[in-house]
Amino acid sequence: MSKKRPTSLSRSSSSSSSTPSLINVSFDFFNPNPKIDYHALTRLLSQLFSRDAEYLKVREIVELVLGQTRVGTTVKTAVEEGEEEGDPYALLSVLNLNVHLHGGNAGVQAVVEYVLGKAAEAGGEAGVGLCEELKRLLMNGQGENGGRHVGLVICERLVNMPVQVVPPMYRMLVDEIDAALRDGEPYRFSHLLFISRAYHLSEEEEAMLAHSSTTRRQPKSKKMRHATSERQQQQERPRDGVYSFHPEDDLISQVSSHTLTYNYTTPAPTERGREAFGLDVRGRMMLVPLVDANGDENGALRRLVDRMGEVYSTG
Repeated sequence: MSKKRPTSLSRSSSSSSSTPSLINVSFDFFNPNPKIDYHALTRLLSQLFSRDAEYLKVREIVELVLGQTRVGTTVKTAVEEGEEEGDPYALLSVLNLNVHLHGGNAGVQAVVEYVLGKAAEAGGEAGVGLCEELKRLLMNGQGENGGRHVGLVICERLVNMPVQVVPPMYRMLVDEIDAALRDGEPYRFSHLLFISRAYHLSEEEEAMLAHSSTTRRQPKSKKMRHATSERQQQQERPRDGVYSFHPEDDLISQVSSHTLTYNYTTPAPTERGREAFGLDVRGRMMLVPLVDANGDENGALRRLVDRMGEVYSTG
């Protein structure tokens, strides 16, 4: 059953013409559906964790997401009453790492081991600081620290899905967390941990993308077309040449206490070069404290969601 009225958004559509066309597609927002969504969500989480998905027990994480239907949203094409839902194109949910870690869930244990390992491996101030902070926060059991825990945000969508679907999903998440807290469920978080992706472009690759943009040539790779679109939104090249894969990650990083971009454990399947041109994709973690200076438990999250709505409004 859908959660709200469909939203009509423009979406790119490839054709034989050199100029991409736009079509209007109506999307709707749904609760996670264990009867339909399992395989599609498994693919989305495998995409999120990229080459290292094999280390993270994706299926166990999907089962947790599907098991908490009160919290979380999927995006699908709108359906008429009585029609069967299709596969989700996007997902947003949050899992209580402390509760599931101390409860012995294998999927969460794998995620915690992975993120701590990546932070320690990165070293330096960013890696060590994130590793120590996460260890401190995750030591709290269900009743410790006033019940405030770390929430793992799982947010992923298909490459061509517009960013405009993201703000409504986060607004629903805030409302769902508030409702769950009123019912005494364990969704009181002091921090949220976001796992996402980033990509690196060399100066040569930047020049090639700029050339393809000015000559209206579309890169053959879907990931490279995505990079061209995101790069056009960000005018200045970052010092390290690393870009957010999802544009909303730039807003999340701005309010995070720790942001870490890391290399995947599993190497890319082929050497990157001119003939096999592809994105140098990396992982990214962002830890966001939620309690603001006024003591509002989710004040920082509400302001972040409001900012997303301002930047990525459908107009």
